[in-house]
Amino acid sequence: MGSIGSTSGSRHLTEPKKHTLKAAWSLTKPYWTSDEKWSAWGLLLAIITLNLGTVYITVLFNEWNNAFYDALQELNFQKFFQQMGVFTVLATIYIIIAVYSLYLTQMLQIRWRRWLTRRFVGSWLSNRTYYRMQFASKTDNPDQRISEDLNQFTSYVLRLSLGLLTSVVTLGSFVIILWGLSGPAAIPLGSWGVLHIPGYLVWAALIYAGIGTWLTVKIGRPLVGLNFAQQRFEADFRFSLMRVRENAESVAFYEGESAELGIFNKRFKHVFANFWQIMKRQKQLTWFTAGYSQVAIIFPIVAAAPRFFAKQILLGGLMQIVNAFSSVQTSLSFIITSYTDIATWQAITNRLAGFQEDLSWSTASLLSSEALAKGDARPKGSPPHAPSPRQLVRASQNTPANDAKDQINFTYGKLGLTVDALDINLPDGTPLLRGIKTSVNQGEALLVTGPSGTGKSTLLRAIAGLWPFGQGEVGLGPNPMLFLPQRPYLPLGSLAEVIHYPRTPESMESNTVILDVLNRAGLQKLTADIDMVDDWSKRLSLGEQQRLAFARLLLIRPALVFLDEATSALDEKSEAALYRMLRESPWRPAIVSVGHRSTLIQFHDRILDLTKHSPTASGTETVELKSFPSPISQTGPTLFTANGDRQWTRIGDPNGREG
Repeated sequence: MGSIGSTSGSRHLTEPKKHTLKAAWSLTKPYWTSDEKWSAWGLLLAIITLNLGTVYITVLFNEWNNAFYDALQELNFQKFFQQMGVFTVLATIYIIIAVYSLYLTQMLQIRWRRWLTRRFVGSWLSNRTYYRMQFASKTDNPDQRISEDLNQFTSYVLRLSLGLLTSVVTLGSFVIILWGLSGPAAIPLGSWGVLHIPGYLVWAALIYAGIGTWLTVKIGRPLVGLNFAQQRFEADFRFSLMRVRENAESVAFYEGESAELGIFNKRFKHVFANFWQIMKRQKQLTWFTAGYSQVAIIFPIVAAAPRFFAKQILLGGLMQIVNAFSSVQTSLSFIITSYTDIATWQAITNRLAGFQEDLSWSTASLLSSEALAKGDARPKGSPPHAPSPRQLVRASQNTPANDAKDQINFTYGKLGLTVDALDINLPDGTPLLRGIKTSVNQGEALLVTGPSGTGKSTLLRAIAGLWPFGQGEVGLGPNPMLFLPQRPYLPLGSLAEVIHYPRTPESMESNTVILDVLNRAGLQKLTADIDMVDDWSKRLSLGEQQRLAFARLLLIRPALVFLDEATSALDEKSEAALYRMLRESPWRPAIVSVGHRSTLIQFHDRILDLTKHSPTASGTETVELKSFPSPISQTGPTLFTANGDRQWTRIGDPNGREG
């Protein structure tokens, strides 16, 4: 999903500067205090124990170095052979520890990722957050943050934290060894005497690593922002490729390959340019880190050489000093060797923190709206995580709970739909529709008409609680409602699961019922495929998809149905059959349709013409319905005002008689 709004990029490019550690803690803490905390802590303690075992084996290897190289210098074959046996034992134990350390770390990582994925996906899907984030959120590509960033976050946190722990323990272990091995350094100061520095190799390692760390941070700091931007550019490029795959037929009909290539090139240009900046910065960093690592190989030998040539230590002692110095220097150089990972982790952490902030805002807004929602009669059987439409509008507008001004207020009562004094705006506040007033009782049907762009579909979104920009009153029945858009959504799964959507597989009807609704919707040819898993949005034509949506409607049997050009791809005969079936259904739903065809008029009781509700319109227009009988007995055709009031009149009689 791409981001909506031009400000998201600039906002996110500055995010890495803000409280990364605090953000990381807010992402990390919930799992370690969750219902999985005992297994998580158990795995972590096992991993820490294995890492400490690795440090201990490294200390033993350091002692082995002394004995092994002394045996070489002394040409002592028996001692040499004995030390080879010691090495075999130590190496075997080290390999076992390394294998299980990696295995348990990956086990903890995937468990942690599973928990975080469930948490983020649940928050993203609950309360229609995924939809409302389009209007107020600055989060770009939430799909990437859930699928990739969570995986990398858990990986980097475990890798860096365990690496830091190992470095600290290694440092503590080998500083003591190096202090004892290095001895004092005597620096002649002429007439001032001689300066004796105890454990001089420890101080040399500290100074060497300290300077290296400072320079690494200074050179590599820009990588944090660059990596942050790179993830966003990569996600945008991948999203453009995915859109072509999902709309392959439309692109092919338009012969839009050149246009799509231009879009790909434009987005990949950002990927390329930003990656080029990363390359240049990493080249500078690698110049330093590679040189630092190479100097670190020879530095301890040079530092310890005076004592070796003075015959104060043997070859084994020299190699033990080199190994101990290398361990201390490597531990102190943790930031240097891990800086690229740290920079990537910072970028991922800030991306996830921004995503979590938007999700938390949504939840907090809903909680603050509960005071306003206390008067709402919630439908029985509503899922506990699903707020009322009124709550959704409050949350989307981020309005305090005690402020009822300029809101779309939802109430629940009798079956059907009532709309009163409803004004609808665009997100920037521009008026779209004004003064909508209508009602649809159980068993009745309303047709919403108007030229393209007048706001017909937006009116349905506002009634559903999806469009938060407006004010007025909407009354809904306590039973469920169902929206059928022009292009139905067909999820992944078997045909039976697609028909039952949004029901879960646990609440599916029997195959007999499914076959019946397929036949009634004119999809007899699909009866043999109800258990087949396929990409039904690609396999079925748009007309067949619209028939499938009507089959879904027959299964769910909602009390209120919204049809947004739901039969536009069907011929008039098929359209008439489906509407007639719906109007004659035994549960008598209230129906609100959006459409352009005049053939739809005969299946509706009233017309709402939105052309007279635009901000520039004035007056009240009556619409004469000549194509179907009046709902009750009268002497002339039925006329309706645009605000929903019914009026009867004789043709040619200037004096109307209201019913």
